[in-house]
Amino acid sequence: MPTAKTPGWLDWHPDPSRPAFRLPPGAVDAHCHVFGPQAAFPFAPQRKYTPCDAGKDQLFALRDHLGISRTVVVQATCHGTDNSAMVDAVRSAGNRARGVASVRPDVTERELEELHAAGVRGVRFNFVRRLVDASPRDDLRVIADKVAPLGWHVVLYFESADLPDLEDFFASLPTPLVVDHMGRPDVTRPADGPEFSRFLRFVGDGDVWVKVTCPERLSATGPAALNGERLPYADVVPFGRRVVEEFPDRVLWGTDWPHPNLTDHMPDDGLLVDYVPRIAVTPEQRRKLLVDNPMNLYWPGEEI
Repeated sequence: MPTAKTPGWLDWHPDPSRPAFRLPPGAVDAHCHVFGPQAAFPFAPQRKYTPCDAGKDQLFALRDHLGISRTVVVQATCHGTDNSAMVDAVRSAGNRARGVASVRPDVTERELEELHAAGVRGVRFNFVRRLVDASPRDDLRVIADKVAPLGWHVVLYFESADLPDLEDFFASLPTPLVVDHMGRPDVTRPADGPEFSRFLRFVGDGDVWVKVTCPERLSATGPAALNGERLPYADVVPFGRRVVEEFPDRVLWGTDWPHPNLTDHMPDDGLLVDYVPRIAVTPEQRRKLLVDNPMNLYWPGEEI
């Protein structure tokens, strides 16, 4: 029987605007999720939250509404290591989707091969304490060693304050790394300050890609992407722009739909698309961010 949502849970925007910025042909949403639906894909008993249903049909409808060509569906923590909902969404999209899974250290070679055949190309390691109880490094290294032969990458989700304690471990992993949400910087501090500069050195020193995603999650002063606001999340723009300028070939963008665990507001997804040209200011930057880079990482060698 479906469980009630976590109190205060915000559902996705019911009527997103059509973006004024026209995404280039082949644009990829490199970070989105599916939640359930519970009746078909129950949530994990150990989850930290119970979201709304937000299944593949709603995701694909938003994809088409925004003008997105392909999606990368990232396993949501509410599903634990049961990747069924994510895999179902990826398979249902044909070659228009790839997946990022969560697996246990005892995952078998056969299970990984089945995930690969379904379209999975990475695993996610979550270090955000409010979302997971622990992230044992020995277990995570075992997982990374198992997925490396498949050519997968590791997606890292962490808070910026924790990077000094984590970066040596990250550097020891035998796969490319993809960092969610620019490592969640403190945007009340300067984009050219020591904290964010340290993060960018970490990126520059390794095979590290960065998602310039979730301004709505990072912003401290807004304004919010609602009611036609043309310049939302101004405090995040310098951070995204700096990453795009310094690492144009290793940046990715995504919607983060259906925006889990937001407590203040639910953004208009059309206005989030219109945020893109504020951080990728030239046609070449936009093409790399939205098409070339995600294609190279998730569909290498394929034409759009």
